[in-house]
Amino acid sequence: MDNKSIYQFNVKKLNGEEISLSEYKNKVLLIVNTASQCGFTPQLKELAALKTQLAGKDFEILAFPSNDFGGQEPLDGEAIAVFCEANGANYPIFEKIRVRGPYADPLYQFFADKKENGNVRSVPRWNFHKFLIDKNGYVVDFYYPFTKPNSSKIRRKIDRLLTAAFNQ
Repeated sequence: MDNKSIYQFNVKKLNGEEISLSEYKNKVLLIVNTASQCGFTPQLKELAALKTQLAGKDFEILAFPSNDFGGQEPLDGEAIAVFCEANGANYPIFEKIRVRGPYADPLYQFFADKKENGNVRSVPRWNFHKFLIDKNGYVVDFYYPFTKPNSSKIRRKIDRLLTAAFNQ
């Protein structure tokens, strides 16, 4: 497996079940660190709207709750699921993780190391930092929290990636 792709990582769903990110092969992904008590929390609904707009296309949003910023994710497990569902989440929500610092989840350590991922060096500065992944599992871009999921900047890039040829 290509060590520059995200497919080398396993992550845990909210129910504790471990899955490989390779389950998302051939999909464009927007990976977001989320929190339930943040000024950017309304983006949960905006992410859901984006997912709905792209229904039927090879696109998925993966949300990773994190309490790394201002203690803004005090919830755990089922409480996160209930909150996200009440806020329209129609995309997978994973187990709460660390996204920065020495104890960051390996996926987020990968995002922070350009030598590893081949393209970007980005450590979330706050909740709702977004990483865009192409259909081959490569990190192609990132967006700061103030860039809304439905912004033309993100949408144009997703549309380009959805129509781009890729290796099978």
